[in-house]
Amino acid sequence: MNNAALAFVFPGQGSQKIGMLAELAEQYSTVNETFAEASAILGYDLWTLCQQGDQDAINQTAVTQPLLLTASIAAFRVWQQQSSTVPAYVAGHSLGEWSALVAADVVDFADAVKLVQRRGELMQEAVPAGEGGMAAILGLSDEQVIAVCAEAGAHAVNFNCPGQVVIAGSASAVEAAVEGAKNAGAKRAIPLAVSAPFHTPMMKPAADALALDISAISFRAPSIPVVHNVTAETESSAEAIKQLMIEQVYSAVKWTQSVEFMINAGIEITIECGTGKVLCGLNKKVSRSLQVASLEDLAGLEKALGLVN
Repeated sequence: MNNAALAFVFPGQGSQKIGMLAELAEQYSTVNETFAEASAILGYDLWTLCQQGDQDAINQTAVTQPLLLTASIAAFRVWQQQSSTVPAYVAGHSLGEWSALVAADVVDFADAVKLVQRRGELMQEAVPAGEGGMAAILGLSDEQVIAVCAEAGAHAVNFNCPGQVVIAGSASAVEAAVEGAKNAGAKRAIPLAVSAPFHTPMMKPAADALALDISAISFRAPSIPVVHNVTAETESSAEAIKQLMIEQVYSAVKWTQSVEFMINAGIEITIECGTGKVLCGLNKKVSRSLQVASLEDLAGLEKALGLVN
């Protein structure tokens, strides 16, 4: 049953935490089964790592990416067991776009696990540690942040919600842009604890290498329209989606525009699929009228089911 007012959204890096999805896993065996499927591909026990490991270990990009994909698909499969309701759109923030592609039957889960692990490795290797940086700028318009970045030689890379833009680039450029943002009247400019300047042209070598892996994988036309980070629009061609996923590595994430696209198409409810509530918060800042829920625990699942039934 398709719900024209419902969209599923999938989180990106930063949502990982020790103990994630533990409550859902106790109730639904599909969570452990999904993690076992990913673990067999990766060659290590992903579930034990995210339940009993340490935060530093799961913060390593090559681990974080398959971990969050797996958590999102585990939560999505729980939803499919509990509800016949199919969203009208899916979208994912950065890495989360791969989860959206799996949910929309564009890519098989097993192929996506391999691809995002590789994506994480390549993004980690693209820029030596310490040479790049990222920062969140709060309280300026998109245009102001773009202007500050242009002057400093940095890039505006995540348009998360009105008044919140993440910037990235070389460490010195980001430092200069942070100062420029403060001078321009930003409420806050917060350096982020990340290992590389994601979604900048500095990631182009990673994208070029990932393109080889993507070209070897079978993509299908989406069964649910996917709103893409690069364009904030949908795309029906499997080959065009491959190209967007290559460009996504070094292009800005147009999240605000993606949420606005879905609202304009009639979306009234967004359900965050995976761990955390980052996108719930961002989406409410794009539009207060949106109803939001997260499938990270039993209470969130119950709330989400209540929103659509």
